[in-house]
Order: sequence, then C-alpha cells, then structure tokens
Amino acid sequence: MWTGEEQQGFFEQILWESTGQQLDIIDVQLVAGGSINTSVRILTEQDNFFIKFNHAEREDQFKTEVRGLQLLRQTDALPVPNVLGHGKVGDKAYLLQNCIESAPPNATFWQDFGQNLALLHSHTQREFGLHFDNYIGILSQNNQPLPNGIAFLVERRLRPQAGLALYNELIDSELYQKLEKFYEHLPHLLPNERPALLHGDLWSGNFLTNEAGQATLVDPAPYYGFREAEIAFTHLFGGFDAVFYEVYHDTFPLEDNFKERIAIYNLYPLLVHVNLFGKSYLAPVEKLIKKYVG
Repeated sequence: MWTGEEQQGFFEQILWESTGQQLDIIDVQLVAGGSINTSVRILTEQDNFFIKFNHAEREDQFKTEVRGLQLLRQTDALPVPNVLGHGKVGDKAYLLQNCIESAPPNATFWQDFGQNLALLHSHTQREFGLHFDNYIGILSQNNQPLPNGIAFLVERRLRPQAGLALYNELIDSELYQKLEKFYEHLPHLLPNERPALLHGDLWSGNFLTNEAGQATLVDPAPYYGFREAEIAFTHLFGGFDAVFYEVYHDTFPLEDNFKERIAIYNLYPLLVHVNLFGKSYLAPVEKLIKKYVG
C-alpha cells in the first residue's frame, strides 16, 4: 500500500532530481486517460508540472519517449512538451514534463494542425524506419531501417503484431496464413512514397490544446514511414475536423483514392489493439482480409 506520505516523498524527490530545487507541493491532481502509465499534475508555488510514472522495469519506454519528443521538436513543425527529467525513484520509473496549461482551441486550430502535420511529414530520409527502436503502448516497435516502404510495413509492423497475436492465441493459424497472403497484395494497393517523419501514434488522445490554443503532440512513437498511414490512423477513432484533412491535402496532397486505402493502413493499429486489449478489435481485421483474400 502506497501511503500519502510516501507518494509526497516520491514526487518531491522527482522534482529535486530534475530541477535541483526543493519545491513545495501545493496539490497533486490525477490526470485521466491512458491505460499504461499513471499521470499526475503537480502544482507548486513556482510552477506546475506533469509526471508520468510506472514500474521501474519500464524505464526504457520513457527513455525512448524522450528521444521521440526530441526528434519531433527538432523539426519545429508542432509544439511538444518540454522534458525536464526522467529516471527511477525506488521501484518506479518516471518522466517529468512541463504542464500543458490547456485553453480553448484558437480560431485557426484545425487549419494550423493540418498544415503543420504536413510540414512534419515533409521531413524525410533515405530509408524507412529510425535509428532507434521504440514502443507503441507497451509493445516494442522495431524500427531497423529498410529501403522499401512495403517491406518495412510487412516486416517491421504487420508480421510482428500478427505473430504476437498468434502466439497469444488472439488469432488462429487460419487468419495468420490469410494475413500472409494479404501481404502479397500490398505492392499493388499502396503508393510507394518517400519516407515521412511520423508521430506514429496519432489519434485524438495524443494531442492537447496548449495555452495558445494550438495542437501539441504527446506520447509519440515516431519513425519514417508512409504518411498515409498516419492520416489513416486519425480516421480510426475520429475526433479530427474536416478542415484538418482539407488543409493537409492542400499543403501536401495525398494520391488519388486515399479513402480506399484507409482500412489497409489501419490493419497495423488494429493488430496493436488486439494485442493490447483483446479480440474485440478483430472484426475490421477479418473484414479487410476477407475482401482481399477470402
């Protein structure tokens, strides 16, 4: 049982290690959302802070999250939180950030968001992948580079998630074999664009509105991949205004018939959700495979 005194000491130690100051905590507020980490808002007389924490063995997840935030920040495309510190205190790992003080979206929120995401996606490199691996949720994400985007999608994204689902008996061998046959269709179904820098886990729960009323990206799982995959994922759970898509397309046009490819790209996040949350996410996977494989 974690007592209030122990909790207070935990947060005070984090603030001391990260800021070098003995800060008096006024209040600790639990932040709703997220099924992986516990998140709190820390109010002090000097400033407000945001802390995520979890079991110490997951410290590497926070390390890679910091690297991902730094990568996105370097593009100057969209705001991301400032990382003030990360590490371990006792049996818990933590990530300390500045607190995003939310305000209502400004008048050009969705226009700016669409344009700025297109700017992020304009950053490219020669190969698909990234120079370090990271996580999507608690699942490891292999980013070892490959020169071909279709091969990267299959070898680094779809096949590992399908294999994990098979191992955990979340899908059967028949569906696994049908997925293998489906991969053969991908070169004829997807445009082979240049690698684009992606947030990697962009849904409505992974952006906030900051004090200036602008979209701020959080919880990234970045890599260089197909930008259409990122836009497709924003459709999976909704929450993005039509203006966002219109401005994105005006800034960095998608190839024709993109809507027909949305379900294909969302196979990866759906398999991730199967592995994280169970078989309730299988129906759209099976529907897609039936369409192309039978």
